[in-house]
Amino acid sequence: MALSGPVIAAVLVGALLHALWNALVKSSDDKAMDTALIHLLGSMVAIPLVLWLGWPRADAWPFIAVSLLVHVGYYTTLAGAYRHGDLGLTYPLMRGTAPLLVALSATFTLGETLSPLAWAGVLGISAGVLALGLSPQARMAPQAIRFALVNAVIIAIYTVIDALGVRASGHALQYVATLFLLDGWPFALIVFASRRATVLAYARRRWPLALLGAIASMGSYGVALWAMTQAPVATVAALRETSVLFAVVLGVWFLKERLNTRRVVGACAIAAGVMALRMG
Repeated sequence: MALSGPVIAAVLVGALLHALWNALVKSSDDKAMDTALIHLLGSMVAIPLVLWLGWPRADAWPFIAVSLLVHVGYYTTLAGAYRHGDLGLTYPLMRGTAPLLVALSATFTLGETLSPLAWAGVLGISAGVLALGLSPQARMAPQAIRFALVNAVIIAIYTVIDALGVRASGHALQYVATLFLLDGWPFALIVFASRRATVLAYARRRWPLALLGAIASMGSYGVALWAMTQAPVATVAALRETSVLFAVVLGVWFLKERLNTRRVVGACAIAAGVMALRMG
């Protein structure tokens, strides 16, 4: 499997979608509530898709079951990271560490090996992503860093699980639709139970934006899992983290976060990494 031009283009679109829904969560007054609402609406959006496509074959269900459990931890640590730190700090830390973990584990779990140039691309993207997040001010948000690093480990775990699952399924959209149908409920019920008095009022106010976030989240992950059936998982996982470039732009533009030399250098490292992946 090779990283072709159409796969690169699709993953880059997915990366933009991923940055959009993460920026939406960061802009919220209640990060956990927005995360829960986005993925609960994602479950509802998935209903007609599952009715149309049907259920995945039996081989995929063990992976879906484990992925659902792992995603509860993902949403919990994601909301915690955004509660304690800026999008420009936490998002790169979460997304920059995970590709290295995926690349290291893919050799053992997926039997994939990368060329030296592809490894250079993974390292370049990860280094650039981390450069965008790490700063002298990072030590002022230790809670955010802890949440972000735990989230990165969880991202690597569910990436490998879902890559195996979507390959066992043989139908990327069918797998993604089923995953999203079931995925939104556990974390949403946990959050809603702790905010019973405010759930309805909050949902009425935020549902239009949350629905956009749900569609962006589903589209982003659907593209990524489809790409993992067409190219090595480690290269797709690394390429997907170009979403951090979009997150930086959104953070500066909408959330009024600062753009500095370090972030420009990080962006250049990511671009160089993408070119190395393509040539590798």
